[in-house]
Amino acid sequence: MSAEQARFQGNTARALAEEFGTPLFVYNADVVEDTYRRLREQLPDVVDVFYSLKANPNISVCGLLAAQGAGAEVSSHAELVTALRAGVAPEDIIFLGPGKDARDLAACVDAGIHAVVCESLEELRLLEDLVWERGASTPYPALLRVNPSFGSKGSGLAMGGKPRQFGIDEEEVRRAKDALAELRHVQVKGVHAYMGTRFLNHADVVHNTAGILSMAEDLAGHLGVPLETVDFGGGLGIAYFENEEDLDLTALGDGVREAVGAFAARHPHCRLIMELGRFLTAEAGTYVVRARYVKRSRGEWFVVADGGTNHHMAAVGIGSFVKRNFPVTHLDRPEEPAEYSYTLTGPLCTPNDVIAKKVTLPEVVPGDLLGVERSGAYGPTASPGLFLSHGFPAEVLVHRGRARLVRDRDTTEDLLAKQHLIDFAYESDTSAGEGMP
Repeated sequence: MSAEQARFQGNTARALAEEFGTPLFVYNADVVEDTYRRLREQLPDVVDVFYSLKANPNISVCGLLAAQGAGAEVSSHAELVTALRAGVAPEDIIFLGPGKDARDLAACVDAGIHAVVCESLEELRLLEDLVWERGASTPYPALLRVNPSFGSKGSGLAMGGKPRQFGIDEEEVRRAKDALAELRHVQVKGVHAYMGTRFLNHADVVHNTAGILSMAEDLAGHLGVPLETVDFGGGLGIAYFENEEDLDLTALGDGVREAVGAFAARHPHCRLIMELGRFLTAEAGTYVVRARYVKRSRGEWFVVADGGTNHHMAAVGIGSFVKRNFPVTHLDRPEEPAEYSYTLTGPLCTPNDVIAKKVTLPEVVPGDLLGVERSGAYGPTASPGLFLSHGFPAEVLVHRGRARLVRDRDTTEDLLAKQHLIDFAYESDTSAGEGMP
């Protein structure tokens, strides 16, 4: 099987487009499973892998990873329900996020998940009151999300050592001993920290892991709380752009094994969690669009496709000073020489709707299919799908050679179903009659 055939497990892009339409996200289950397996083989057994649903909350993608043994890190009520329905055991779920409300916390308590990750002392007190009101017989487990005093390097988005809306500053946690001692219905049982995302150098991940474990051990001793769980984040990246290389998983595994070895020996009953989103799903996804028009403007060729940044804002490089292209493939003629330069755009009425700028491809004509690779993470979940009311695209998972629809495409009726039209003529007539004898 050629590389192009393997992309969709023997299915052609043309066949998928004819069956499911375009634009379309296609996920290759083999790639998800292989990515998880390769990572799991390298990490020490004491480290559990939790999937961050924010990267791709599709229930079948979550279910696929749950079947491989992954836990789930969720950040909304809908993500919690998704993880449970996808088959993740409650004891393998944590819930984090800086803006939880009472419904979120109640759902966590009722489901009996492994822990709520509290990101402020106020949230900890809210959880305390809620557990008390619900009459729980035992204290409910919580982790503290700590914003470490040390920083990270090598991340596309660093989290530690800076003012953030996430977590509690390490310095404030150290002053919270008395507040934690007053808790009666919640038991702080560990620490969560997340240093950043898109790490491509294993040494940076190892450095962060060692620093977080050291901080967790020190904080637990200082605060007098048990150390039963430490989530040391992860943030493993994948190579999207030229001159980038994927992580060396063997070196990563060796480094993490060394970083956690002595800690695990001192705390044999402490659960260690690495949470990953992008790393597990990004490589498996292809965003398939159809060229509607090919046009020239002042010497530059444009391909106007039926989908764009409304579905795949991540491909724009939001937050990056330098805009770089995700890999793009001509799905109809992948073997032909790439001799033409095109700027690939979508259907939106904004000059920012550019998926790839001056990308080299075989000749493109209207009706051709193009694929934005490594698009299995932060596609629909991080995009303004309602802009211009195009709605979100269909999503397909190819599993054991069979393509399955795992999300329906939004229709016009879907988009209008939640809206309510006021009868302005009736209201005008009613208003005009007010005050009359």
